[in-house]
Amino acid sequence: MLRAGVVGVGDMGSGLAKNLLQHKFPTTGFDLKPLRMEAFEAMGGNPAKNSAEVGQQSDVVFVMVMNGDEAKSVILGDEGLVSHMKTGGVVVLSATIKPVEATEIAQAMQGSGIGLVDSPVSGGFPGAQNGTLTMMAAASESDLEIARPAMEAVSSTIWPVGDTPGQGQTVKACLQSLLGAMFSATFEASVLAAKAGINGEAFYNVVANSSGGCGITNTALENIIDRQFEGTGSHIATMHKDLTISMNLGESLGVPLHTAAAAMQIFHAGKTRYPDGDNWVCTRVMEEIVGAELHRGEPVQR
Repeated sequence: MLRAGVVGVGDMGSGLAKNLLQHKFPTTGFDLKPLRMEAFEAMGGNPAKNSAEVGQQSDVVFVMVMNGDEAKSVILGDEGLVSHMKTGGVVVLSATIKPVEATEIAQAMQGSGIGLVDSPVSGGFPGAQNGTLTMMAAASESDLEIARPAMEAVSSTIWPVGDTPGQGQTVKACLQSLLGAMFSATFEASVLAAKAGINGEAFYNVVANSSGGCGITNTALENIIDRQFEGTGSHIATMHKDLTISMNLGESLGVPLHTAAAAMQIFHAGKTRYPDGDNWVCTRVMEEIVGAELHRGEPVQR
């Protein structure tokens, strides 16, 4: 049986671990936060003291950390996976980082005998918990085939997007520029409806059952009208970071990203005003400006 590992068992990583365990993969995990480790152990996982121990006990390890510096430390550091996994093991870089950082990690791993699958994910907290993530994988055929059984346990779709690490992160950056714009347009539309005096549930029903309805708009609107701005598993810091990566890629390639830039500023305002909130908290900043809130019933005018 393939032995799995997860470094970073937060909102996303805990979902990976849960589904690996449900598919009967022995799973070792590590996180810096004790409460996350307690929850991981409670679900049947094998807690490790550090990343090195995860590597020693795993054939395939998912890295679900916040940024490129953390990914480099976990994979390449003194207690990193590369120095402690057996030859033939594979690291799945499921975190979202800059494409150039994924390329740098791959270059540093050359000759180590450890493979790398660059595969950021889409689907958010619900997708991670339900095992329905979309994975955009860039790797050699051999590395992907080794990791595939574990990847299939945590996802509904694995899309090969290239054979070179860095390409997965590039596709994710392009995707996030689109999603950021969709989120932002939804936030603006909800505030427009509130200020105009529209019933929140009525507006949600129309959007959800029209050409404007999709997972992004429906989820955002439902959280807005239910006033759920924290604890939904979609922390604003993550999307803010992802949009920063999208903008960085656009700058490096000389591609103008007008709409993504506007979304970046909307998320920047939301993160500054409500740093502990989730994505939908951007709406509150706009509501405060116009003095109206969209609720499931009638809107509240301030």
